[in-house]
Amino acid sequence: MIGTGIIKGMAATARNFVGSYFEEDRLTTVQYPEERISLAENYRNFPFLIYDGTESEAGLRCVACKICEKECPPQCIYIVKSEDKKPDYLGKPQFYPAVFDIDISVCMSCQICVEVCPFEAIKMDKVFELSTRERFDALLLRKGELAKSNTYYHSIRPTEADRVDAGLAEAAAAAAAKKKAAAAPAAPSTSPSP
Repeated sequence: MIGTGIIKGMAATARNFVGSYFEEDRLTTVQYPEERISLAENYRNFPFLIYDGTESEAGLRCVACKICEKECPPQCIYIVKSEDKKPDYLGKPQFYPAVFDIDISVCMSCQICVEVCPFEAIKMDKVFELSTRERFDALLLRKGELAKSNTYYHSIRPTEADRVDAGLAEAAAAAAAKKKAAAAPAAPSTSPSP
C-alpha cells in the first residue's frame, strides 16, 4: 500500500513527541544556572598549570621547556624562560617560567599541550563560564591565573590525577635509586690468586 512508510514514520514521531512530555528520563530541561549537569571526567576546556605543595610559585611543575609553546597549533601559549634557577617545593633548583600566558580567545582546546608536556605540568580544566565584558586583557590568562593546585586537579579528574601522581612517584623513586647506586662506591672484586 502506498504511504505506509509515511504512516509508520509519523507514528514513531508522535510516540516520541508524547513520550517527551510524560517519561521522566526524557524530560531533559535543566534550569541553568540553578541546576547543573555534572560534567564527565574527561571533559576538557582550557589548559591550566599544576603546582605541588602550598605555594604556586615554588611548586609549579613547569620548567619552561617551551615544548607546549612550539607544538600549539594556534600559537596561543607564550612562555619566557627564567634566567636563573630557584628551588622548587622539594628544594631542587629548577628553571621556571618568568612569563606563562595563554590567550583563551585563540585556544582551540585541542589538548596537544597536555600530550607533549614531559613534566605533567599542564592539564585541561573543566571551567567553561569564562564570559566577560572585556575582549582583550580578560581573555589572556597569566601564570597566576593559570596555576592551580594538585588538590584541585584531583577534584576534577581523580582517576587521571592518581595515575599521573603514581607515575611521577615511580619516576622519582627510580631517579633516587639511580642516584644512590651511582653514589655507592664500587665494591672491589676479589679474585682468587693462583
